[in-house]
Amino acid sequence: MATAAQWIQGARLRTLPAAIAPVLIGSAAAYELHAFRLPNAILAALVALLLQIGVNYANDYSDGIRGTDEDRVGPLRLVGSGAAKPEQVKWAAFALFGAAMICGLILVIITQAWWLILVGIGCIMAAWGYTGGKNPYGYLGLGDVFVFVFFGLVATLGTTYTQAGQVSLAAVIGAIGTGLIACALLMANNVRDIPTDAAAGKRTLAVRLGDRHARESYVLMLAVAILLVIVLAPTKPWMLIVLLLIPACLMPAWLMVNGKKRKSLIPVLKQTGMINLGYSLLFSLGLILSRGF
Repeated sequence: MATAAQWIQGARLRTLPAAIAPVLIGSAAAYELHAFRLPNAILAALVALLLQIGVNYANDYSDGIRGTDEDRVGPLRLVGSGAAKPEQVKWAAFALFGAAMICGLILVIITQAWWLILVGIGCIMAAWGYTGGKNPYGYLGLGDVFVFVFFGLVATLGTTYTQAGQVSLAAVIGAIGTGLIACALLMANNVRDIPTDAAAGKRTLAVRLGDRHARESYVLMLAVAILLVIVLAPTKPWMLIVLLLIPACLMPAWLMVNGKKRKSLIPVLKQTGMINLGYSLLFSLGLILSRGF
């Protein structure tokens, strides 16, 4: 029986900034549109957090029963380590998905945007299908695409829309930026696991690109995410404060390019998560300050 501490480890708290970041940016974009609504923002945050932890448990279960995590370097995996039974982890994931659906339904009822139910169903299917089912897309190299779409575009623009009833260019730029950083986080994780994933038949984008190009793509994604705010600078000069994040990206970028041992890449996960959180805070602050410019 897994301990509470092991369940917390299995939840992979370092990935949670990827869930919070789009909600912060989406809410700031709504504020800039004079439409910020705190209850809606809280519900959106709950949906994002519950889905993120649910995805982590679902991946733990699916990779565990496939044997992908048998020789894994990194955070504890409940099934792969034998700390918890596969069925326990699977039902924990389902419970979190169910809680996310309830919060999402409340948000839909508040906004009367009934078509968002279809988006919610798509989120649940994507969450489970990443490593679950007969043909998991995470094993086909498509995980990064879905992370960008759901943890970038859908989460950010959905948050803005459920408050403002519309989206803006700033929301789109923020969605692309946080989506790219979320993909960078996934890439850091998958580069570390290239040897075991390749042996297990898990053809992630990192495996397909190869070690060198996968590492380079991490740096490219961070660079594009941060520099993209320049597009908004002519009308929103405060957005340039996002560039203050560049120094924080130097160490994880260096580790990704030069860290040859698999364990040396573990700190990059936490650092990238903090970069995403820092990006969302600076981006949001830039939008808030720009509203009065």
